[in-house]
Amino acid sequence: MGARFYDGRSARAYDAETAMDGDVLRILAEGHERVWPLRDLTVEIEADQARVSSRKDRDARLVLPVGDWNPMIGDRLAALTRKRRRREWWLIGGLTAAAAGVVLFVTVGVPALSGPVARATPVSMEQRMGDNFNGQISAFFPTCDDQAAQQTIAALGDRIAARADTPFDIRVRAVDAPMVNAFALPGGYILITDDLIREAKTPDELAAVIAHEVAHVEKRHVMQSVWRNFGVGMLLDLVVGGGTGAGQQAVILAGQASELSYSRSAELEADTRGQALLHADGMSSLGMAPFFERMAAGEKHNSVTDAAEFMNTHPDSRRRAGAARAAQRPGRAALNAEEWAEVKGLCAVEESENPVERLRRRFGIGDDKTGADQRLEVRPHGQ
Repeated sequence: MGARFYDGRSARAYDAETAMDGDVLRILAEGHERVWPLRDLTVEIEADQARVSSRKDRDARLVLPVGDWNPMIGDRLAALTRKRRRREWWLIGGLTAAAAGVVLFVTVGVPALSGPVARATPVSMEQRMGDNFNGQISAFFPTCDDQAAQQTIAALGDRIAARADTPFDIRVRAVDAPMVNAFALPGGYILITDDLIREAKTPDELAAVIAHEVAHVEKRHVMQSVWRNFGVGMLLDLVVGGGTGAGQQAVILAGQASELSYSRSAELEADTRGQALLHADGMSSLGMAPFFERMAAGEKHNSVTDAAEFMNTHPDSRRRAGAARAAQRPGRAALNAEEWAEVKGLCAVEESENPVERLRRRFGIGDDKTGADQRLEVRPHGQ
């Protein structure tokens, strides 16, 4: 039939005899017979020549005239090709459905399950996670040095936390950070930035913020956010490959306190519970609504950036302010005038000092602008 066979071990071409036997192609060359199942064949047509190879004998080639190949193979190979393609499409469809299922689970299932999973998380596990987060974030946001003012803030936090139903030892402290924000870490750590303290007009506003964060701890909202971030990390691992560690890194980065954000329902729940904690101690809750309204409106010259930072992790402040105002009650002041003046002086900085200058001073970065900019690439979100 004019067929030539190349064994792949040399450039020599051997005369070959070929025949179809059911679903196999028999090739007799060099005194040896090879049997190639049709399902393993690949055929390339070049001009008037058919080049045939087998997946199980990749180096070997059979070359014969198309006029000899077509009558011999008939429609057998075409039928097998259609069958193979159907299997491939089924496989593609199955993989696509599986991928869609994973994405649906991560984007819908994980958030839906984050609440029950957070509540089922052992206290000891959350405490260890909180200790780890606290150590990491303290490297960027150091505790303000004024011990007397820190004790006043911690005592205010203790009074509010005493009314909460939580197994965690809640610890509130002020940190030096160039942003207006407050955030709870897993395990009961609550950090209030010095910029937020300066933004607060009254001690009642500060107490409202602390009560709000205490409520997040009590309701396990912090762990809910951590578990949601875990789902994002799991999706990244599936997309880019688990061996890269991208998913684990995403969990670490997304889990940093300044990036933990909550759903609107969780924020509203924390507002309501925070006001209840203040009422239970006889404190005024009149500070919550004005603070949220100011963050939503952008009152000061630099408050557009400040509000953006606060609202990034505390969404829908304007609507929440309305709900807080409807439920607010008068009561005793959270701090007396002397205590408030002491707290307002925490982490004092020059009014002219911008956030970049503060970071340079904090980390001992010199006047080399290029080097400083390179070292300051990782900064709090929104700055």
